[in-house]
Amino acid sequence: MSAGQYRRDLERKRKQRAEAETKAGAARSKESQKRSDAMKARLAAGKTSSPTTMRSKLQEAERREKEAETAGKEANQQQGKVNTYRKEEISLQSKLEQAQRQEADAAERKRKRDQQQADRRTAADRAALENRVTNAEASVGRVFWALLAPKPEKLRVLILGASSEGDLRVTREQKRIRAAVESALHRDQIELDVRPAATTEDLLDGVTKFRPHVVHFSGHGDDDLIVFEDEEDAPHKGVVVTARAFANAVQATDTPPQLVLLNSCNSASQIDELVSTVTPFAIGMADSIDDVDAINYAARFYASIANGQSIDAAHRAGRSALELAGLDGATLPTLAAADDADATIAILVQPVDGTL
Repeated sequence: MSAGQYRRDLERKRKQRAEAETKAGAARSKESQKRSDAMKARLAAGKTSSPTTMRSKLQEAERREKEAETAGKEANQQQGKVNTYRKEEISLQSKLEQAQRQEADAAERKRKRDQQQADRRTAADRAALENRVTNAEASVGRVFWALLAPKPEKLRVLILGASSEGDLRVTREQKRIRAAVESALHRDQIELDVRPAATTEDLLDGVTKFRPHVVHFSGHGDDDLIVFEDEEDAPHKGVVVTARAFANAVQATDTPPQLVLLNSCNSASQIDELVSTVTPFAIGMADSIDDVDAINYAARFYASIANGQSIDAAHRAGRSALELAGLDGATLPTLAAADDADATIAILVQPVDGTL
């Protein structure tokens, strides 16, 4: 996530802690008051000579003690929340500082890239001028042969699914993606390489052999890692791969992908680094996401891509599908783009016949 997101999360967590502290204080005050009322009722019971009044006062004291006990439990519960929020604040503060450092580093890298691009443009302009002069001096009788433009490539999508403990429905997601593509307008322009029970070898083999334009991972993940499977038939813990190792593997090819989609929990924190070093576009999830939400987003996203929509439009369609279905994760899918890339005009599927 960006520093701005962490900053908003930190502010929200501070408000939650303050509210819990207020509730805890109110519950403690209520507990003290009820115990005081119980004590007064017992004293009154001890002073009266009327059996009826004594019995009534003792019953009142018992009620007040129960009310005090309930208030005490509420105070303890709220204090527990206070302690939890305080720990989460510390974690968010650390992540915010890290994100700020990363953004500062990214800004410096952008400055250097801009300078390099400016230098390349200058060199290109100089070369173009020299080329025009050379062409003007060339013989008039030179014949130019018109070459046919090559046919557009099919969009190659590498789909990696991993659930080593068998608790995620990654094969269902892969089935929904395939069905969505096969029913789309330009289905013949997409080629899928689907790899369930994906290992790190599947990642490297898929990237170098299939040369995908899109790398899609579905499975377990977190802020700075994703989990692949091992070559085991029985359920197991899986192979933890750091975000940096994954990024290095994805770009270990002469033809890096145009898009990386991480359909895993808390993966949005990885996408800024991906678009700064690996790929023009990346999508991740801003928090934990349910299986159903992840599956529905992916199916609609690829259906829109196969219908010739831009990456941005497909992303918005995927989020809208969750919202229309009444699912909770509509705001979780997050799209990031490199500084010189525009998702609103990036169309991955170009039909051969030029139809819309």
